[in-house]
Amino acid sequence: MDHSRLQHAESSEIAIVAPQFRVERLRAARRAAILGVLVNGGLALVKALAGILGNAYVLIADAVESLTDVVSSGVVWLGLRVATQPANAKYPYGRGRAETLSAVAVGFLLFAASIGITVESVRQIRTAHDVPAPFTLIVLVAVVVVKEGMFRFVFNVGNGVESTAVKADAWHHRSDAITSAAAFLGISIALLCGPGFETADDWAALVAASVIMINGYSILRPALEEMLDRAPDTGIVTEVRRLALSVTGVMGTHKCFVRKLGLDFLVDLDLQVDGNMTVEASHQLAHEVQNLIRSELPVITKVLIHVEPMRSK
Repeated sequence: MDHSRLQHAESSEIAIVAPQFRVERLRAARRAAILGVLVNGGLALVKALAGILGNAYVLIADAVESLTDVVSSGVVWLGLRVATQPANAKYPYGRGRAETLSAVAVGFLLFAASIGITVESVRQIRTAHDVPAPFTLIVLVAVVVVKEGMFRFVFNVGNGVESTAVKADAWHHRSDAITSAAAFLGISIALLCGPGFETADDWAALVAASVIMINGYSILRPALEEMLDRAPDTGIVTEVRRLALSVTGVMGTHKCFVRKLGLDFLVDLDLQVDGNMTVEASHQLAHEVQNLIRSELPVITKVLIHVEPMRSK
């Protein structure tokens, strides 16, 4: 058996696979980020005014959290814009990591917001103040409804485009909904129970800060894992192997590694073929497998294939 006739068959450089599919994903992700900036900016203004006029620090803290949402959505938008720039000689794999870095930034923003709210809540608890005005409850109910709706919309977009950053931004919306719900509970207790319970909304802000910290961790951990090329928690590896084995001439798949780079997935695959196959034939077979995988799984933009001879036992 002449193994010298076999060689590595590597994927050729391609501009964009299924370009329309990719463009639509990018547009959806960017729209979600821009919508987040607009909604959070408006809510931050409403909550700050209601908190000042209604004597409710928890609403002011909520406004601060919304401002961090504005920043986080802006960071996600910027990360997506950088991540989707085409590959070149300096960045042969593109700048997909910018998308993941923006998710890391969102996680740290949540940590910062949690610490800031905690510090100010403790200060408010130790300072005598009046009970918040009843109208602040109406504002909080509206905020919870809007932010929970934003979470569901943005999270669905993030799932659809396989974006860690967009999903992180969605959880930032959910954090805002949670802080507003906690604020509603705290102000309600203060209004119903009267004197002695003036700080109930501040305690609620303290609890909400803890929830924000937990959400920050839940966002940061998967983003950092993605930075370290952790294998994706999906059936994508199984599907890649199935597609490769469906091509006539492929006798097995030795190794199959998948990693995520921004919105895209990259595959390293070992194909086992007949050891008597010529270099040209093995090269053509590798390209056939590449084309099939990229056409059936558009989220995969690059497939690097190594051809190995199938050894008889």
